[in-house]
Amino acid sequence: MQDIDKVYPLAGENVHALKNVSLTMEEGEYLSVLGPSGSGKSTLMNIIGCLDIPTSGEYMLRGREVEDMDEQELAELRNREIGFIFQNSQLLPRLTARRNVELPLIYSGVKPKERRERAEKMLERVGLKDRMDHLPTQLSGGQQQRVAIARALVGNPSILLADEPTGALDQKTGAQIMQLFQELNEEKRTVIMITHDLKIASNARRVVHIIDGEITEGGLHDA
Repeated sequence: MQDIDKVYPLAGENVHALKNVSLTMEEGEYLSVLGPSGSGKSTLMNIIGCLDIPTSGEYMLRGREVEDMDEQELAELRNREIGFIFQNSQLLPRLTARRNVELPLIYSGVKPKERRERAEKMLERVGLKDRMDHLPTQLSGGQQQRVAIARALVGNPSILLADEPTGALDQKTGAQIMQLFQELNEEKRTVIMITHDLKIASNARRVVHIIDGEITEGGLHDA
């Protein structure tokens, strides 16, 4: 990202959600974007995830300029390159854990047998081998979030983008999710985590702060 601005018209005025943001990430990094409510971190997440485009500036993702893509190209890019995890797992309540995990593969046109096998493998990977046929209402909050992580990973995206992934969880379960993120990053997956919680942010190897739409580097440390 180079010199990214995002401006929203509001009540006849322009609101600058992001101001001259420049941010570079290498493959395999583990980054936290730390900021309070209203800081611009959700806007930044939406742009990183290709859910929104900047008003000005340049965003290159794996060598492609995102601003030049049409809606179909953006949808394909999101499905192929980015796995999304949200604070509330956003599982479909009438589908089993396995069927929820299969959803991105349906959109990608993967055949049913392969979909099932890949979903089961990923659920086993996140420790839910014995919960595959359970509905979300039959799972704890932590288990639901693990299903969401499996769903984000099943398409083998290059980037895992997590928005407040432990915000709805108790401390112990949140720590388990952070441990899982650590393991995924050690497998060379790129992890970007959006959070307002300094303790959660400190799990990452690199932290940037966002306040009033502006980014400052928070430092590096060994996780």
